[in-house]
Amino acid sequence: MSRYDAPSIEARWQAEWDKAGSFRAKADPEKPKYYVLEMFPYPSGRIHMGHVRNYTMGDVVARQKRATGHAVLHPMGWDAFGLPAENAAMASGGHPKDWTYQNIADMRGQMKPLGFSIDWSREFATCDPDYYGQQQALFLDMLDAGLVTRRAAVVNWDPVEMTVLANEQVVDGKGWRSGADVERRELTQWFFKISDMAGDLLDALEGLDDWPAKVKLMQANWIGRSRGLEMSFPLVEPAEGFDAIPVYTTRPDTLLGASFVAVSPDHPLAKALAAHRPEVAAYCEEARKGGTTEEAIETAEKTGLDTGLRVRHPLDASWELPVWIANFILMDYGTGAIFGCPAHDQRDLDFARKYALPVVSTFVPVEGEHARPEEGADAFVPQKTEPVRYVKLFAGEEEQSSEQGVEAAIAFAEAQGWGKGVTRYRLRDWLLSRQRYWGCPIPIVHCAECGAVPVPRDQLPVRLPEDVSFDRPGNPLDRHPSWSRVPCPSCGGEARRETDTMDTFVDSSWYYARFTAPHAVTPTEMDEAAYWMNVDQYIGGIEHAILHLLYSRFFARAMVQTGHLPASAREPFDALFTQGMVTHEIYQTRDENGRPVYHFPEEVEGGRLKSSGEAVEIVPSAKMSKSKKNVVDPVHIVATYGADTARWFVLSDSPPERDVEWTAAGAEAAYKHLSRVWRLAQEAAEATGDAKPDADAALERALHKCIHEVTQGVESFGFNAAIAKLYAFTNLLAKSEAGPEAKRRAARVLAQLMAPMTPHLSEELWARLGGEGLCAEAAWPKADPAMLIEESVTLPIQVNGKRRGEIQVARDTAVKEIERLALEAVARSLEGAAPKKVIVVPGRIVNVVA
Repeated sequence: MSRYDAPSIEARWQAEWDKAGSFRAKADPEKPKYYVLEMFPYPSGRIHMGHVRNYTMGDVVARQKRATGHAVLHPMGWDAFGLPAENAAMASGGHPKDWTYQNIADMRGQMKPLGFSIDWSREFATCDPDYYGQQQALFLDMLDAGLVTRRAAVVNWDPVEMTVLANEQVVDGKGWRSGADVERRELTQWFFKISDMAGDLLDALEGLDDWPAKVKLMQANWIGRSRGLEMSFPLVEPAEGFDAIPVYTTRPDTLLGASFVAVSPDHPLAKALAAHRPEVAAYCEEARKGGTTEEAIETAEKTGLDTGLRVRHPLDASWELPVWIANFILMDYGTGAIFGCPAHDQRDLDFARKYALPVVSTFVPVEGEHARPEEGADAFVPQKTEPVRYVKLFAGEEEQSSEQGVEAAIAFAEAQGWGKGVTRYRLRDWLLSRQRYWGCPIPIVHCAECGAVPVPRDQLPVRLPEDVSFDRPGNPLDRHPSWSRVPCPSCGGEARRETDTMDTFVDSSWYYARFTAPHAVTPTEMDEAAYWMNVDQYIGGIEHAILHLLYSRFFARAMVQTGHLPASAREPFDALFTQGMVTHEIYQTRDENGRPVYHFPEEVEGGRLKSSGEAVEIVPSAKMSKSKKNVVDPVHIVATYGADTARWFVLSDSPPERDVEWTAAGAEAAYKHLSRVWRLAQEAAEATGDAKPDADAALERALHKCIHEVTQGVESFGFNAAIAKLYAFTNLLAKSEAGPEAKRRAARVLAQLMAPMTPHLSEELWARLGGEGLCAEAAWPKADPAMLIEESVTLPIQVNGKRRGEIQVARDTAVKEIERLALEAVARSLEGAAPKKVIVVPGRIVNVVA
C-alpha cells in the first residue's frame, strides 16, 4: 500500500486542472451563474494563514457550486497601490513598481500551491495601467454626471510625510507612520459626492438580508441620519459681514438650557476674525493641530476662545449668549456652529466648566432621585424614547420622551417662523486626493485660462512616470521636471497636470465589476456585467465593514448611473461573510533590560528555544503579527504536510466567523486524519469478496445521510459542521462490514464530499476508486430522500412522567404493537399494577399512566 505523499499528488493534479482549464469562468446562459469573491490582498510580499483561511472558504463555495452545475466566477487580483510601496522605495532606494510586482510574483507563487480554483486568466493588479486607465475613464464619467466636485476642505496633514492622511491613519493625533503631530490644513481637493446618496445607502441596508447584522449597524451608524432643527442666532452687533450665526441642532428641546454659541476654527466667521486679530489667528492655528475625525476631536482636550461677540436667543431677544471659537466643532458637519447646552451634553459640560459658563437643566428623569449637572453631576443624556420631565419647556407636554420633545420643538419653531426641521447625515463627501506618487493619477489638467480641464479620453491612461526620486518626503510628481507640464486640452496654452493621485479605496471600490471583463477596453462590458453581477458571495474581514463596503456600494450606484453596470447591480454584494482571524501563541524571552524578544514558532520546541534551551514565556491565542513573530508560514506548512492539511485544519477547528488558533498539534492531527482517509480508500480500492446485503444497505443509507448533512453544512457556511460529519462517516466506513463494491462507492463519494476542502487528495482517490474524468468536474452527489428516512426509531418510555426505559421498533410498527412492547419493557416499574392509559406519540415517545 502506497504512502500518502501530499507534495507530489498536489503538484500533479494542479497541472491537470490547468491543462483542462477546469476553473476558467465562462458565461453560459444554459447554467445558473455563481460569483464568489474574496476581498483581494495587498501585495506585502508574504501570504499568511489568514489569507489561507479566507481563500479556502471561498474556494469551498466555488468548487461546490461548480459541482452543482453553476457557471462559476472565482477571480483573484491585487490591491497594489499605496504608501507602503513608496516607503519601501525610500528605504531601499528602489522603485515602488519593482517592489510591488516582485511581491505579487512572490505571493502568487505562494498561493498557487494551495490549489485554489481561481480563474487566473482574469488576474490584474490595480497598478496595471490597463486597470487604472479605466478607473480614470470612470472618474471622468462620474465628473460629467455631477458625482465629483473640487473644493477647499480641512484635511489631516502630516508635516513630515507631506501628505494628506485618511482619518484612519491618524492615531492619537499623530501620523500612523511618522509619529508627527497631524495638522488640520485647508487644501483644495477632489471629492466624490457620496453624501448625495446618503439616504439611499442607509435605506437600502434593510434589503441586505444576507449581510451580518453587525456590519449593517456599523454602516448605518457611519452614515448617521439625524432629524433636527436649522435656525439662526442673530448677532447683537453685526461683525465681519455676518448678522447671524446659522446653527443645526438635533436637540432643539434643550434650547432653554443654552449657555453659549461656538463655531469651528474653520468657520468663515473665525477666519474673518483671524484676518485682523492675532490672538484669534494664533488660537485657530493651534486648534488645527490634531486629527479631523470625530473620535480624535472628542478625545482631545476641549479648548476655546471667547470672540467677544454676542448673539440673541431666538426665544428671548433680551437673552444674550457669548460666541466662542472651539476646537471640538467640525466645519463639515451641520453648519460648523453649535449652541451649547452643558446640562445635556458631556462635551459641552466639560467646556462650560473649564470656562465657567452657566449650566441649566431643561429636563430631569421622571422617576428617582437625580443629581443635576448644576450640582456637579455628569450631563444627563436620556435615550430617545426615555420619558423625562421638562423643567424648562417651550413646546409639547411637560412629561414626554426627548424624541417627542425634539419633534414638538421643531413644530413650534416652524409655526413661529424662526426655524425649520431638516434631516442631515453624518456621512461626509469622500475626499479622494492624495499627495503621493504610487496611486492612480487624477486625469485633470489645470489651466490658468480654462480652469480644471478633463484629459481627453483618447489620451488615457495618464501613466505614472517611472523616472522619479524618493530621496526626500513629499510627492515626487510635484518635483518631476517635465511630467506635469502639458498643453491645455482646451486652449492649447501652458498648463499643469494634477499631481494628486487617488485614494487607494477608489481602486478597491469597483474591482468586482472589472473582474467580469478584465481585458475590456471600457471599464466593463455590459453583457458580461449583466451575466455575472451581482457578487453572490463576498468574503472578507470585519475591518472592512465600513469604508470599503460603503465606498463599493457608492461606486456600484455611480457605475449604474454612468452606464457601466445594469440597474440590478446597485447593491453589488448579495451575501457577505466576515470570517474570524487565525491566531497563534506568542513566544518571547527577555533581554537584559527586561524588554520582550520574540521568537518564531519554528524556533521553539517543548516550551524552550531549540538553539539554547532557554525557557520561553507563552502568550496564548494572539492575532498573528509579523512584529510579534507568531506567524505561521503557509509555504512551510505546505512543504511539510501538504496544502490539503492546511485547508482542512483552518476549516475544521471552529465556526468560520470565529477566530481559529493554529497549533502544531492541530495540524498534525489534520494530517493524520487525511492519511487515514488515504489508507481506507486504498483498502477499498484493493478489496475483494462478495457483497453483504445487510451491511451494504446500512452503509448506503449512512452515505446518503452524510451527503445530505455535508451539503447542508457547505451551503450554510457551516464548514466545521460539514467536516464533523465527514469525520463521523470516515469512522463508520472504517468499521463497516460491507462488501468491496459498496465500500468502493462509499469511499469514492467520500472523496467527492471532501473535494471542496481537500481537492488534491480527493482527486487522487477519485481516480484510484474508478471515478470518471476529473473529480473537480464531477457532479455533486445527491442524497436520495427515501434513504434519509430511518427504518427504525428509538422511543423513550415514561411511567407517570418519569423515564423508565426505551424500545427500538420499525418506523411503521402499529400502535397496538408499540403499546405491547412498551408495557413489556417497563413491567418491573409497574410492579404488577394495570396501566390506566398508554399514550403513543408516533416516532417520539410512549407515556404510561399507572
